[in-house]
Amino acid sequence: MEQQRVLVIGGGIAGITAAVDLGDAGQEVVMVERLPSVGGRMLQLSETFPTLDCAQCTLTPRTVETGQHPNIKLYPYSEVVGLEGEPGAFKVKIRKKVSYVDWDKCTGCGACQEKCPQKVTTNPYERGVGIKKAIYTLSPQAVPNKPIIDPVNCRYLNKGKCRVCSQVCPVDAIDYGMQESFVEEEVAAVIAATGFGLYPIEAMGEYGYGSVPDVIDGLAMERMLSASGPTAGEVMRPSDGKEPQSIAIIQCVGSRDPENHKPYCSRICCMYSAKHARLYKHKVHHGIASLYYMDLRCTGKGYEEFLQQSTEEEGLLYMRGRVSKIFRDGDQVVVWSTDTLSGQPVEQRVDMVVLAMAVVPNPEQAELARILGIPVDANGFYQEQHYKIGAVDTGREGVYMAGCAQGARDIADTVAHASAAASRVQVFLSRLARRAA
Repeated sequence: MEQQRVLVIGGGIAGITAAVDLGDAGQEVVMVERLPSVGGRMLQLSETFPTLDCAQCTLTPRTVETGQHPNIKLYPYSEVVGLEGEPGAFKVKIRKKVSYVDWDKCTGCGACQEKCPQKVTTNPYERGVGIKKAIYTLSPQAVPNKPIIDPVNCRYLNKGKCRVCSQVCPVDAIDYGMQESFVEEEVAAVIAATGFGLYPIEAMGEYGYGSVPDVIDGLAMERMLSASGPTAGEVMRPSDGKEPQSIAIIQCVGSRDPENHKPYCSRICCMYSAKHARLYKHKVHHGIASLYYMDLRCTGKGYEEFLQQSTEEEGLLYMRGRVSKIFRDGDQVVVWSTDTLSGQPVEQRVDMVVLAMAVVPNPEQAELARILGIPVDANGFYQEQHYKIGAVDTGREGVYMAGCAQGARDIADTVAHASAAASRVQVFLSRLARRAA
């Protein structure tokens, strides 16, 4: 029987794990990633709980392996826009987005990024914390290490002026006239590993978004804490660039609130909030870190120990209760809450607030579910066939899911879930081979 290929949608840690597992087993894999490089959310992190390992040190060998694996065909900066056929004989249509850079010519030398004069503060990868150029890669360790041009902010594409990147490129890789293109691939099975997003901070008006610049989300804090981030690992207030002498971290923002926001627990917030507070204290030794929580849910291996060690060694201050309002008073941020253990109202003044926003499906997930013909649950996550014994099956034969596409989970659970999806695909392909024999 002819070798069957597998489509993996998503290049985060879940997609990478599934693709490498299948590739190492001798299976040919087609990977489609909507961003210009693989790595996903994990590439944005500073360190990971509970071991405080460098996220990029852990992930980079895997991204490099993905880019160089002989059995993995990578389509970065691309999207799946169509799927036809039957299990074992799918035809997938892939849209290759416009990068304005000929990646076949580009050597990744970085000259274009260095010389580009257009600096942009609206950087989604850096969560608005840092500055990028109008031509950029997502990170210094990007795989593939090829840049794209931001058409919204490129001076030449908008005003017909500049062309600096084209002039300095030694291999003439800049192509301002590039158009999107489409390719088709034949695959036998599909793994959807589309990751997660964060509940939009704009939805929390009572927490000062828009009027209080020193209110940020957890991923923005990650980028501040990262040595390769926009502040080189220094914690700085967005409003004035000063080092915050006190921070408040608010958990369950948008989570466990069925009346107003999301009804479910996002699972990782208790742990990464403790990690943020701990890393903040490593940077600002005399700083004060306060955490507001509903309940503490630290259920992974070593998680409870991490929490206890963080509170005992770093002097973190935990206060049980929902925060009702955040506003600015002078150059400080005021946090109003109620201590639900004592019943007393609490007012605290801090320099910066970090919101642990709810984990939600990526916005593109609903449309992809329609394309793949698989169901989603009430919260927009892919619906598993059976909660206990079919956690990676979608209900459509030949289509499987992995990682946070199915629901909020940490890195360890995501990797295990992705390996399970790869295993289920191999079982399915073996079944196809037996049918054909």
